[in-house]
Amino acid sequence: MLNEVLDDLRESNDRTIGGLQADLAKIRTGRANIGMLDGVKVDYYGQPTALSQVGTLRVADSRLITIQPWEKSIISDIERAISASELGLNPSNDGTLIRVPIPALSGERRQELVKLARRHGEDHKIALRNHRREANDLVKELEKSSDITQDQEHKAYDKINAITDEYTSKVDEILARKEADILEV
Repeated sequence: MLNEVLDDLRESNDRTIGGLQADLAKIRTGRANIGMLDGVKVDYYGQPTALSQVGTLRVADSRLITIQPWEKSIISDIERAISASELGLNPSNDGTLIRVPIPALSGERRQELVKLARRHGEDHKIALRNHRREANDLVKELEKSSDITQDQEHKAYDKINAITDEYTSKVDEILARKEADILEV
């Protein structure tokens, strides 16, 4: 029973870490990254469709993303969707290929992005603490129903705290790497 609670806690925390990495991938750094266009939706036959489902995305170099639409008729829709996104990007096309240059970030914009990354990190730390609280509640229920002893309960609390601390430090490491990416000139 106790091992199931700990395994569930690890699974929940792994999902939280994955969510953090996905959220941080959408924050742009000074380099081109296809992940920053993940949130862009194109109006494709009346349906909001992910950019990756209407064309081939490539990183041509460190400051340029190219998009090869599968249908030439949606080039203007793709450009409009990228321009309307809050990424601050200005796409251009040559009739068959869309080029999205990634401008250098200003110092002020870099600081805003660092704050945004930290906010995402704090949100995910809160999720980790919520997972810890839920696991502690399950352990408390196990002790009340006499499935485990009080000694096992206290040891379980220590293990749960150790697991939470481990994942919290992972969040800090991921944030530190992202901040270094953002602040790199």
